[in-house]
Amino acid sequence: MSDQKLFLAVFIGSKDNPRAQAWWAQPEETRHAREREGIAAWKAWVEEHKADIVDFGGPLGKTKSIGEHGIEDASNALTGFTVVRSTSHEAAARLFEGHPHFAIFPGDRVEVMPVLPIPGG
Repeated sequence: MSDQKLFLAVFIGSKDNPRAQAWWAQPEETRHAREREGIAAWKAWVEEHKADIVDFGGPLGKTKSIGEHGIEDASNALTGFTVVRSTSHEAAARLFEGHPHFAIFPGDRVEVMPVLPIPGG
């Protein structure tokens, strides 16, 4: 049995972030050039960490919140996710240091958490 565990990485980004506001204030041509740079860097990150990636995940769309009072539109700062396998929480977090989500794109941060076993499962 492997000593590696699953970790969920959630990409966080806010429209209120000053870097996001500056991003959208750039001329379209400049922004598109940065997007191409960011996509190339993201692909390079995936290539570098492909052995650790269990599910590439993807961007997240609009949110629906479901609770005891029904279904309603909701808003949050979740922008995407990836699932990785690593030997420790710290090692999983280190995979995302300098990630293009915030190093090139105006994302706020990446949050990494262990995927725990279902109790009694």
